[in-house]
Amino acid sequence: MNALIRRPFVFLRHGQSVSNAAREMAGSRDVALTARGEAEARAASDLLGEVAWPLVAASPLQRARRTAELAVGRAPDRLVEGLMERDWGELQGRPIPARLDHLATPEGGEPWRDFVARIVAALNDLFEQDDIPLVVGHAGLPRAIRYLATGRPEGPRTANATPLWIAPESDTGWTLRDLEPADLVRLPRRTPA
Repeated sequence: MNALIRRPFVFLRHGQSVSNAAREMAGSRDVALTARGEAEARAASDLLGEVAWPLVAASPLQRARRTAELAVGRAPDRLVEGLMERDWGELQGRPIPARLDHLATPEGGEPWRDFVARIVAALNDLFEQDDIPLVVGHAGLPRAIRYLATGRPEGPRTANATPLWIAPESDTGWTLRDLEPADLVRLPRRTPA
């Protein structure tokens, strides 16, 4: 697995999906946003919509793609298969377990290390195209970043449609926190129409 290029980016997890609402594992299944999820994505535009994003990349799964459209007011520049959520195999479509071992490979699913390598490759490709891209995807991406920083994927679940600032910290660590307006000062502002 290649190392992740140490560059900041903005991450937005998709809005509430029908699987989130049902408390089911969606994984790599292509499920839609709920009405609440669409409203969450529109609310994210309060912060994200002020920026003239040079590069908006999203998972091709409709819940991420639609969230990007609603949050920035246009279609993503790139749909990136490498940003898709992990394939959870037989767990997909089932209730979310109380305890989930992210490092184990579920029957018929994607091994954790393969998933992390796929996320790293996708992000590195985006970092070579833009200094601070907006990446719209799934809860597995921040877990992969945590794993790279600490060797463990556990941590708080990323909220739906809450923009995060993800940036390198020290030699190996990463900051994952809610995005603040001050984080966006290096990005071009959208000019009023």
